Amino acid sequence: MPPERKPHGTPATRATNPSPASQASHEGFIPPHGGYRKLLSYPKTQIIYDATVRFCDRFIDKKSRTHDQMVQAARSGNKNIAEGSQASGTSKETEIKLTNVARASLEELLGDFEDYLRQHGLRLWGRDSKEALYVRKLGRKPDLSYEDFREFIETRPPEVVANILICLIHQANYLLDQQLKRLEQDFLNEGGLRERMTRTRLQARAQQRNGGPS
Repeated sequence: MPPERKPHGTPATRATNPSPASQASHEGFIPPHGGYRKLLSYPKTQIIYDATVRFCDRFIDKKSRTHDQMVQAARSGNKNIAEGSQASGTSKETEIKLTNVARASLEELLGDFEDYLRQHGLRLWGRDSKEALYVRKLGRKPDLSYEDFREFIETRPPEVVANILICLIHQANYLLDQQLKRLEQDFLNEGGLRERMTRTRLQARAQQRNGGPS
């Protein structure tokens, strides 16, 4: 049985940029944006990217197409979160699109690691195996970084490293699913740039008719 896709106890707070409605009044129509380093998904996918590079360098021929595809999928899963967050100030549509690209890239990477285990006759950890439970628990550690996994990633055999990455990808996918739901709700509640520009313009005209701000 493959590892669960919704790891119990994985925190979903800070799963997206703060909603403009929750912020103090903001001058202008471009809301706060670019806070991707505070998202739970970003450091998780950064670990996945670094660990995937190390896995591929250790166990996959650097000249093979698979090596390049896996590294690029891992990179996409991380960097599109950052790019989408930065673009959110002027385009919620772009943020949603790029976050979804990150999610799709990690799903591709997940399949690559599962393929590696199957094609090499290696065991896929069960969702309730002691190994998977250990990784899930470690994955919920505050301020998680690659250093928490370095010894495992750089010294253990491919079966162990691939399964660790599979567990981490499941956790990251859950966080991104929650993030996308929040982004969708924020868009429905707040609208996009054009709606904010219209509201700001109408407010400015109302202030002018009333003789300026009180």
